[in-house]
Amino acid sequence: MAKAFIPRPSRRLIAGLAIGLLAASAAEGIEWKPLVPGVSYAEIRTDPPDLDGEARLHVVRIDPARAELRAVMASEHDGKRRRARDWCLDFGLAVAINLGMYQQDHLSNVGYARNGEHINNAHWASTYKSVLGFGPKPGVTSAALIVDLDEEGSHEQLDGYGTVVQNLRLLKSPGRNVWSKQERRWSEAAIAIDGEGRILFVFSRAPYTMWDFNRMLLSTPLDVKRAMHAEGGPEASLSIHAGGVDLDLSGSFETGFNENNDNPRQWSIPNVLGVKAPRP
Repeated sequence: MAKAFIPRPSRRLIAGLAIGLLAASAAEGIEWKPLVPGVSYAEIRTDPPDLDGEARLHVVRIDPARAELRAVMASEHDGKRRRARDWCLDFGLAVAINLGMYQQDHLSNVGYARNGEHINNAHWASTYKSVLGFGPKPGVTSAALIVDLDEEGSHEQLDGYGTVVQNLRLLKSPGRNVWSKQERRWSEAAIAIDGEGRILFVFSRAPYTMWDFNRMLLSTPLDVKRAMHAEGGPEASLSIHAGGVDLDLSGSFETGFNENNDNPRQWSIPNVLGVKAPRP
């Protein structure tokens, strides 16, 4: 007997169905696992837009008033790039994610980056509109923030913080997707902030277009207000070594660069954003 022809759904249809399924499950809430005081971790089950990625979103949520955020840069120390796992081990971090994309010197952040008196990159990228600030100076009330550079007074806000890092914007306040539809997709490491001022480290090995990734973030109960791209493809990394969780996650797929899901391990990167592990 001849088989009936069943048309194969397009990637865009699969992506739409996946996001719809995620939105439906989001109402059930998220189960958070404490890591260290002020820091918790959760996995959000997802269906990636096609079949070559892990079906989960990894999220670390940080209360910057209770946990110490740290930017650790090779240019400030020994000039040596490390895997996120080794940044944790060598610098006493409970969690680490990419600080941002890096330039051809394999040390400098693509956007502006300053950690206290150390300047990693003194030049502001004109098209990068998202900036993270933490380490508040005396009199500053918010422990950390992410600002949109195209909003009035953003640079004045950043003057109140010891660490300032500029990256490519994903979501503009109050949770608006600034990406248009495109075909390029990649594994993603992102940094975000929620409605209560908590910083989120977000990692997906499954490759998404950023338009779809942003829609997915907004469909969750994470209450994301702003988000920035920290890295994509095989360089995207997230390590967690605290609270009984030991994870060293690496990305893989990136359109036009590494179009497979075969990368088995973290790549060495020059800069990370982390959370200082409490003393035993």
